Amino acid sequence: MNSSMTLFLRIPLSRHCRSVFQRKIYFTGRSFSSEGGSSHPFILSAPSEVDGEKPSRGRVVCITSGKGGVAKTTSAASFALGLAHAGCKICVVDFDVGLRNLDIHLGMERRVVFDLVNVMLGEANLKQSLIKDKRNENLVMLAASQTRDKDVLTVEGVEKVLAELTSLFDYVILDSPAGIESGAKHAMYFADDAIIVTNPELSSCRDADKMIGFIASRSRRSEIEDSLPVSQTLLITRYDPQRVQADESLSIADVEDLLGLPIVGVIPESKSVLTCTNLGTPVIELAAEGDPAAGAYSDMVDRFLGEERELRFTTPEPVSFFKRFFS
Repeated sequence: MNSSMTLFLRIPLSRHCRSVFQRKIYFTGRSFSSEGGSSHPFILSAPSEVDGEKPSRGRVVCITSGKGGVAKTTSAASFALGLAHAGCKICVVDFDVGLRNLDIHLGMERRVVFDLVNVMLGEANLKQSLIKDKRNENLVMLAASQTRDKDVLTVEGVEKVLAELTSLFDYVILDSPAGIESGAKHAMYFADDAIIVTNPELSSCRDADKMIGFIASRSRRSEIEDSLPVSQTLLITRYDPQRVQADESLSIADVEDLLGLPIVGVIPESKSVLTCTNLGTPVIELAAEGDPAAGAYSDMVDRFLGEERELRFTTPEPVSFFKRFFS
């Protein structure tokens, strides 16, 4: 991509929060093949039921990455809260069984009693397990188990949980573990949309490329004839324009050329991320204070919902005369 790339980006599929849609879970005779080769009838309705103008359920959005430490969970927390602020009914689910962290990012770690595995195994119901956010009543979280092994997840069990969640919420956001282990595979399998999080560095992009191919070929949508593919977009985090200018980091155009997906957001490097994590507050809450990372997450939410927003915080800040003189 050349340097004259437009800074106005639109996600190809229109996004709208639907506070009221047909609260019905479809059961059909059609089956699909899971990774192990078995098949079973649809419990979570077929993708065609959510891609039309009158969806029968909410959309499943998987936030994933090939490499760990790219601010994926940080992004999931801010993205979920941002959608809730936009009026969408949101459930965000932690799929990192055994290593959960989403509850800390949302400040809910002391309120977890039951988790995803408890619901999947019938040990608790959703009403017992969903934790309401104190900042916005539109947002709830379903935590991952801290004591179980990832192998406890099954295609059938995850599908039943998602079927119930998508009958209640506009978007069900899955905070996937990095890589292609069990938790990540189950999160990606049922995705209607996927946001691939990457840092602007070569190893992170290479691992992200693997995830893009995995989602394209191993998701439920890829197994169903005449189904639209998973809508995949990129979220670039920890972007530092100064380092890009010094050729110490990949540029936005470099990442687009390497991965070939539209960009839903570019989040600048920020000290606020660590501070907010320690406080249990998503970074997006600082948007009113003019924090660059918070503003970038707000723009990301708007783009996901179909609005045009200029990419901000992607050029180096001008250096003052005195700073240049005394440096």
